[in-house]
Amino acid sequence: MKVLITGFDPFGGEKINPALEAVNALPDNIAGAEVIKIEIPTVFRKSLERIEENIIKYNPDIVISVGQAGGRFGVTPERVAINIDDARIEDNEKNQPLDITIFEDGENAYFSNLPIKAMVKEMKENGIPSAVSNTAGTFVCNHVMYGILYMIDKKYPGVKGGFIHVPYTPAQVIDKPEKPSMSVNDIAKGLELCIKAAVENNEDIKVIGGTIC
Repeated sequence: MKVLITGFDPFGGEKINPALEAVNALPDNIAGAEVIKIEIPTVFRKSLERIEENIIKYNPDIVISVGQAGGRFGVTPERVAINIDDARIEDNEKNQPLDITIFEDGENAYFSNLPIKAMVKEMKENGIPSAVSNTAGTFVCNHVMYGILYMIDKKYPGVKGGFIHVPYTPAQVIDKPEKPSMSVNDIAKGLELCIKAAVENNEDIKVIGGTIC
């Protein structure tokens, strides 16, 4: 089994991206699966092109993209991606799409087919703060998650895919004292447990993972 996992380069004035740092810290084999680690640009369209190039190259069974969500307290697998780009800030090539459909022939939304609740359970049982997230935003992270699931729907049936958001690192919140953070080591541990859950669970578990609002 092969797992393709991607992390974004830094964006929004940050010197590092904890997603990429944690992805690069992962072992090359998790739960018997080969782990292929790829850096992708924080750029609309180009990020998806890089992912598809590597899907074609490696023919993975599972595709997971990881992104930074400053302000989150834990490692948060995403439930759903929506078919809209609405960028609050520019990407790394100064693109700022507003209310733009990602794929005209795509669904309004796609749900992750990763076992996101099993991932959260695995992390919590191993001391990593985590929760299911019900919004991936409307920036490049949602763009990539939607694009992965669109490609699975249209071209790569049988592949599992989705997205995981991670917090800032402590170094990033020195000037943001109100923001939570997590060490790269703990983020990487969380991602490793997520991959383990994805490899070992063909279907998700039935446990509470929703929110009131």
